[in-house]
Amino acid sequence: MELLSTLFPSAFLALALAHFVALLSPGPDFFLLIGFAARHRLRGSAGLCVGIAAGNGLYILLVILGSHALRQFTLLFTLIELLGALYLLWLGWLLVRSPARPLRLSGTAQRYPSWRRQLLLGLGSALLNPKNALFYLALMTALLGPDVTLVQQSVSGIWMVMVVLTWDLALVSCLALPAVQARLCNNVWKIERTAGAILLLFGAGIIVRFLHLLPASLYP
Repeated sequence: MELLSTLFPSAFLALALAHFVALLSPGPDFFLLIGFAARHRLRGSAGLCVGIAAGNGLYILLVILGSHALRQFTLLFTLIELLGALYLLWLGWLLVRSPARPLRLSGTAQRYPSWRRQLLLGLGSALLNPKNALFYLALMTALLGPDVTLVQQSVSGIWMVMVVLTWDLALVSCLALPAVQARLCNNVWKIERTAGAILLLFGAGIIVRFLHLLPASLYP
């Protein structure tokens, strides 16, 4: 019991539950995975999962190293948010332009995105979403409290990264099942375009919100 209390903070169960519930809420990462996994299956989207988990891990590390300083970086978060909006618009445009062709179930002639491209796309999706940083900042500070130790923060951070990776891999693995692929065969391009349209809406919403708040920031 002493070892468990040393490794895990008292609010760990609350943190784990809040984090998992947040994963169930579809966001840009979710629709990016759906758009890729529907056609490229596990082999063509596993790198996305690793990249997304790594991006979450970097934000968690940033929170652990400088949780108090992060609150002051409002300009940095605004810049990241705008870059993220442009990134989502680019990703959405790529998926919206998916050709209307059926899925090849044989897999022999299937071309997959390179592991490097998958990794960078996933990493970019996670890092260019400042809401990830704000979410982890809230979890790691407000929820865990001021008495949490560095070891407990590290264990909690590793747990959340592994949960993100496991959840994303499970999601794309489900889409890679033969029965699911057979149902998607003739409609996969519709899923890609729908996912792309949703990403475009995410990106456009961020820009519209920024433009709406811009006059207030310039003329307080």
